[in-house]
Amino acid sequence: MKKNHYIIAIILFLGTFTGFAKTITVCNSCPIKTIQGGIAQASEGDTVLVKKGIYNEVNIIIDKAITLLGEDMPTIDGEDRGEIIKIVSNNVTVDGFKIINVGTSYTSDYAAVRVIKQDGFLIQNLELEKLFFGIYLEKSNNGKVLNNKIRGDAVNEYNSGNGIQLWYCKGVEVRGNTVENVRDGIYLEFSDNIIISHNLSKNNLRYGLHFMFSNNDVYEYNIFENNGAGVAVMFSKFIEMHYNIFKENWGTASFGILLKEINDANITNNVFKENTIGINIEGSNRINYENNDFTSNGYAIKVKGACYNNQFINNNFRYNSFDITYNGRLNSNKFDNNYWSNYTGYDLDKNGIGDVPYRPVKLFTYIVNRTPETIILLRSLFIDIIDFSEKVSPVFTPDDLMDINPRMKPINHDRS
Repeated sequence: MKKNHYIIAIILFLGTFTGFAKTITVCNSCPIKTIQGGIAQASEGDTVLVKKGIYNEVNIIIDKAITLLGEDMPTIDGEDRGEIIKIVSNNVTVDGFKIINVGTSYTSDYAAVRVIKQDGFLIQNLELEKLFFGIYLEKSNNGKVLNNKIRGDAVNEYNSGNGIQLWYCKGVEVRGNTVENVRDGIYLEFSDNIIISHNLSKNNLRYGLHFMFSNNDVYEYNIFENNGAGVAVMFSKFIEMHYNIFKENWGTASFGILLKEINDANITNNVFKENTIGINIEGSNRINYENNDFTSNGYAIKVKGACYNNQFINNNFRYNSFDITYNGRLNSNKFDNNYWSNYTGYDLDKNGIGDVPYRPVKLFTYIVNRTPETIILLRSLFIDIIDFSEKVSPVFTPDDLMDINPRMKPINHDRS
């Protein structure tokens, strides 16, 4: 009997505690007319419900574990006066707002939403426009940034910020966001165990994705399109990049991906289409490139120095101006079982594998690397002649760089 009394007392206590959570309504005709005023009235666990309307507020501080919820996408207009929302508490949700007119500063990285040294945050369903930085996470962990639309108006790098930025973060998921017309779409630095998935990053001034010194991260099912320089991945290890699309990143210094000082990674099942360079690789080791499609790029893969023990297996190289350009020795890198649209060998035993190895590095590639102006000769008969002579007797190209099992037909990479 006494035990039952204890159980009833606990239930009553929990029910009473739950009853403390309340909803505070903010609107232009309500007793509470400002968002900051609503937050001031809230307690831990409360919801501040903001009705449709325009709220001219800046430097909104969320310093308690609450949900800031917009109804019918109310607009917060910072009037170019500085940062708009700053989160300095754990377990905060910001959901359903349009935020515009973040201030521009050359000394402070003003953001539409900033999280500082907090855990368990959720930032979702926001529309950010006329911004400096969009969502800025600083030393914050175990949170989510979901389904936001970020549209900047960046013209120059020096006075524009990034769409989504993570600095010294861990365990964050960035999913389902659209980022365009900012400096870098998604930027990470010193951020580990991050999942970047199902995002669209396009038309950005510099990089669609840019990360440095960030380890054990996963990037999958993203689209990086028509960005100034493509995607840059630098000084990181244990990276997984799967099922992404890199397309139409054109320009004198553009690429699908730039890899610099990357080690122990898997880059599989991606599409590289119509980029100046599909993958530009420098100082990167023990990377598995498998089941990727390289289609209609200027260069499919450009390998510079100090690359060791990489594998290029089961990829399709189709209609690229140059499939491979290679600077230096093969260095234990392996090319095997790839399809090359320029392969002209034969398959007498009909096993789907060419009977003659394929050498993807052409003499003309070597010439263009040394004298770029010769690119105007790309489709000429002269080039066919010198490439044939190099095939017969390799002098300038790596004589051991070959695919000994070239596929006769394109490989079907099912990405459904």
